[in-house]
Amino acid sequence: QVQLVESGGGLVQAGGSLRLSCAASGSIASINAMGWYRQAPGKQRELVATITGGGNTNYADSVKGRFTISRDNAKNTVYLQMNSLKAEDTAVYHCNAHILTFSTLLYQFWGQGTQVTVSS
Repeated sequence: QVQLVESGGGLVQAGGSLRLSCAASGSIASINAMGWYRQAPGKQRELVATITGGGNTNYADSVKGRFTISRDNAKNTVYLQMNSLKAEDTAVYHCNAHILTFSTLLYQFWGQGTQVTVSS
């Protein structure tokens, strides 16, 4: 089966950087759009960034200029480079991917999440 596994979260000082990775594995024919979402306690889940199969990107206003989403299609992996981190970036970050299986069915998968904590 297909699964997404995130890594790279942790505790970082404000102004620092982290790089999140999300690797998809399993019976994958192709991966279309991929994205990162985050959810902080007491808040709704928020779209952080997305990237299409063609490389088009979209960012939440709150992270524009600080975060960069990218992908390595050969590795079925999406990355989120997070620079100039702020306390308000603290959240659980989830990877999302739209995956076409060899049976020609398109599914949306979610990773288990990785915690990002930004301290002063």
